[in-house]
Amino acid sequence: MTKKARYDNEELEILQALEAGTLKPVSDSAQRAKSHRAAASATFKKDQRLNIRISSRDLKNLQARALEEGIPYQTLAASLLHKYVNGQLVNHR
Repeated sequence: MTKKARYDNEELEILQALEAGTLKPVSDSAQRAKSHRAAASATFKKDQRLNIRISSRDLKNLQARALEEGIPYQTLAASLLHKYVNGQLVNHR
């Protein structure tokens, strides 16, 4: 997988700045990190359970894709559902 396939334009810009050494630290980095951790925790809190039945073939394909991505298949499924309900899932066909 190439860098362009793994990163969006904003991420590529950040990566290039990091590699070039042009990033500058912010004065309140500890407070910002704490704030970002709290926001991420609240955003991704998993407080409900969903049980679904899918075909064996779909489950095996989901597990294979998750393995390619290096994440658990249940995490991939939750991510796909999250992106779909938020209108972020793009059809690549």
